Amino acid sequence: MKVVILQGSARKKGNTARVLTWVEEELQTLGHEVESIYLHAKNLKGCMGCGKCKENPVPTGCIQKDDMPEVMEKVVDAQLTIFSSPLYFWGFSAQIKAVIDRTYSLYTNANQPGHASLVDGRRQALVATGAGGFDENAEGMIDAFGRMQKYHKTVNAGTLFIGSCTTPDAMDDAIRQKAVAFARKIVS
Repeated sequence: MKVVILQGSARKKGNTARVLTWVEEELQTLGHEVESIYLHAKNLKGCMGCGKCKENPVPTGCIQKDDMPEVMEKVVDAQLTIFSSPLYFWGFSAQIKAVIDRTYSLYTNANQPGHASLVDGRRQALVATGAGGFDENAEGMIDAFGRMQKYHKTVNAGTLFIGSCTTPDAMDDAIRQKAVAFARKIVS
């Protein structure tokens, strides 16, 4: 299976990156082709809401000139896309939020006859980390992710939230085992 990981943390070696490393290693061990994209290093602009992408619904249909067409083409080509983010104020980081907003270009006629999506039937998963616990903290992010998938017409392959994070070095083998189990689950 072709897998794309959208690494949405500003910290290249932070908590989210540590969990993703374990997920990626397990996916590769299982024989999957994995590409990880560190979004913070890309030139990604936020959606302008102009709707021009609906006139030409392809990954490169946006009028903005940035690295998003490259990212979107990889998402469209993948059988599984893993979105990832640290939890920032009950939601996604700016890096992954820019990508999520720009996925507006991937579908047409939402909730109407003829609703079509360039990622219809593909698998999507979410990996999130946070300093706090899940309750009263991560529900909004996970709900928003599920709502996005409705428009994408994708399959929710799974969600992994690792809370009470301090530093990557403080993550123990129990967390690594959760990441490994998650990797196995999202491709089964």
